[in-house]
Amino acid sequence: MNGLQGSLLDVADTAALRPLDGHVARTSLAHGAWVDVRRGWLAGGDQLFEVLRSAVPWAAERRQMYDAVVDVPRLTCFYTETDPLPHPLLEQARERLSTYYEAELGEPFVTAGMCLYRDGHDSVAWHGDRIGRARDVDTIVAIVSVGADRPLVLRPRGGGPSRRVASGHGDLVVMGGSCQRTWDHAVLKTSRAVGPRISVQFRVRGVR
Repeated sequence: MNGLQGSLLDVADTAALRPLDGHVARTSLAHGAWVDVRRGWLAGGDQLFEVLRSAVPWAAERRQMYDAVVDVPRLTCFYTETDPLPHPLLEQARERLSTYYEAELGEPFVTAGMCLYRDGHDSVAWHGDRIGRARDVDTIVAIVSVGADRPLVLRPRGGGPSRRVASGHGDLVVMGGSCQRTWDHAVLKTSRAVGPRISVQFRVRGVR
């Protein structure tokens, strides 16, 4: 696995969260969907990346694809609402996000899904987080990324032009409104030489 090259801009000695109020930029999408971005929400992301890469019990998934079972091109781990998270900063991030989005969400974030993209060959195909309640009800999914810059790409579910959303080292990306029902998102493969990236997805109960 390629190693993470430390960010020249991420000079904090320890991992910490910067303020949200006044620093979150919202982009409205079609069909009542929206995306929030807080660049550099996490300081000291190099440290968090190394802890997560070594402490998380990463697993490779396999999936039926036509007549064959193939490896999913990324490693994953899922933490239920009763599982302790592998770093206290993630507990703090989940609490802060629950407070910040309380008026729109109406309930706290409780789970944390994690994905490790080892290099540019790893990816996730177009999809929406529509397992469970999100098939019929608007929800919010918050993603914190550390490691190499791998943009999140969104496009309307029925087809249309796509949008690239910054998802760099320490960035927060939040998809809300009808985004999971009416839009799809993906992390696409790239032929560029890129290092590993870890994303942490916070969700409410009953949404995957």
